[in-house]
Amino acid sequence: MIHRRKVKSMPPGIGMTSQGTRDRLVRRLRDHGIRDENVLNAIAMTPRHEFVDEALSSRAYEDTALPIGLGQTISQPWVVAKMTEAVLDCGSPQKVLEIGTGSGYQAAILALLVPSVFTVERIEELLKLARRRFHKIGLHNIYTRHADGHLGWPSQAPFDAIIITAAAIELPLGLLDQLRIGGILVAPIERGGMQRLLKIQRTEEGYEEEDLGGVIFVPMLSGLS
Repeated sequence: MIHRRKVKSMPPGIGMTSQGTRDRLVRRLRDHGIRDENVLNAIAMTPRHEFVDEALSSRAYEDTALPIGLGQTISQPWVVAKMTEAVLDCGSPQKVLEIGTGSGYQAAILALLVPSVFTVERIEELLKLARRRFHKIGLHNIYTRHADGHLGWPSQAPFDAIIITAAAIELPLGLLDQLRIGGILVAPIERGGMQRLLKIQRTEEGYEEEDLGGVIFVPMLSGLS
């Protein structure tokens, strides 16, 4: 499904030296089934090299996950694009909650596509770095919170969509309760010893689930760090 949204512009000059490399990444994502042109445009506009350590910047536009320290990773661009497409399937979301800010890359992509992104991170050091990146590239519609992701952000609920960037052992019912009726939660969930990317839509009667395929994420942990 192609969603007709206007993708916000990045400030001029940010990361433009890598534009050709980013365009090649977009072509690869399109070849691997990503169809939403607004998602692809957001990927093309976002300087992924700003979200990884300088030593890995030459690999920033490979379609692969990369380490960001503290046992965490920046997700593979195809997975980011797939999860973002799934979030946009709920229509025109106004408020999206992300659990697991990490490097900030997923939130940055979302921030070009929806009016407000709320993102929660349990590791304070990562959150501070992400905040600086958001400020540097001029993304001012991202709201951050240092908290246990299992708690979500109840004071801002309900959300039109929730995206979880770490693998949960079971469906996070507390987070599902923070979805509006018709809203979508996208998350990697353990199933039969494997991680499956699930798209779960809240309905008047309960929840509808769609399996989007196998993925590999770091585990979703409790507590603060």
